[in-house]
Amino acid sequence: VQLQASGGGLVQAGGSLRLSCAASGSIFSINVMGWYRQAAGKQRELVADITSGGSTNYGDSVKGRFTISRDNARNTVVLQMNSLKPEDTAVYYCKILDSRRLAYWGQGTLVTVSS
Repeated sequence: VQLQASGGGLVQAGGSLRLSCAASGSIFSINVMGWYRQAAGKQRELVADITSGGSTNYGDSVKGRFTISRDNARNTVVLQMNSLKPEDTAVYYCKILDSRRLAYWGQGTLVTVSS
């Protein structure tokens, strides 16, 4: 299973970015798709995730600013990030959890928000 993430980059505070992650390979039924992030010197934390049924879960720091969505037919998950803040600067990783509860991680994409 391969996860290909894209969409990171440099943006000014208040701006927007859209991250996308596509899963390919021998994929069993995907249960949860999500995004995590890790800032320098900090632990990896949940940004948002979404179940196959469309239920979403957001980290407290991004509620109201970020929106997660998925396309089950294309095994793709998208994170729309609005009103970005410098503290959103981190490497963002996509993750999938299949119905056997096996987890797969993408390679990470860097998001830098300048003040």
